Amino acid sequence: MQKAIELTVDGLVLRGMEHVPDQAATRPVPAAILFHGFTGTHIEPHQIFVKLSRALEAAGIAAFRFDFAGSGDSDGDFQNMTASSEIRDAKAILEWVKADPRILSDRVSLVGLSMGGYVASIVAGDMPDAVDRLVLWAPAGSLRESMRRAAEEQHVGADDDVIDLGGNLVGRGLYEDVLAIDPYERARPFSGRVLILHGMEDATVPYEVSLKYQEDVYGERARVHLLEEADHTFNNQHWENEVIRETVAFLTDVER
Repeated sequence: MQKAIELTVDGLVLRGMEHVPDQAATRPVPAAILFHGFTGTHIEPHQIFVKLSRALEAAGIAAFRFDFAGSGDSDGDFQNMTASSEIRDAKAILEWVKADPRILSDRVSLVGLSMGGYVASIVAGDMPDAVDRLVLWAPAGSLRESMRRAAEEQHVGADDDVIDLGGNLVGRGLYEDVLAIDPYERARPFSGRVLILHGMEDATVPYEVSLKYQEDVYGERARVHLLEEADHTFNNQHWENEVIRETVAFLTDVER
């Protein structure tokens, strides 16, 4: 069943959707939490998060997807969003889902796209005992470099409080926050299984970033699945079907 949901975090209402299998009415089920990317929403391009959620529900896994504060339908202003605020939101969502009596509290996994993957990997690293499995779609481990480049291209000065990125006002707080975070080091404590999917023609986050996650952070615990010719958000039906199929197969795999 698909239903609108709300969660208040630090006085801001986060809005999203849940997809809970019917069998959860009689016995708890596993769950996956989906984290959207920078300037994204809980729907994501070509409704890929909606499609993944419905596929997970059909496979017996509950799916929860919220807009972070300042994004989509949630409270807050985008220019006040930082990496740390999204990590805060993500941890609150994780705790909220784990406390749901319909959910197996030891079977909650995270799925993140782009900056959502950056956030998911850090949350799993900060709370390694709270997360079952981790799925990263084009994780933005290179966010520091991207923010530096954007600031240079926009000729941001020391007194500028915001950067205008295509109509999205990005606050200086995000820039300073991202520079202070080492995403690979924060991700390292997670010891569970990891699936990483990345398009080899991704012009936003190079696929080599996913290889770095595997080689420098997760090692043999991670499997990287590269999609030839695919872009950052898997913008055709073939790529979309492949990432959804691989994600569902990984999260339903009975191997612990």
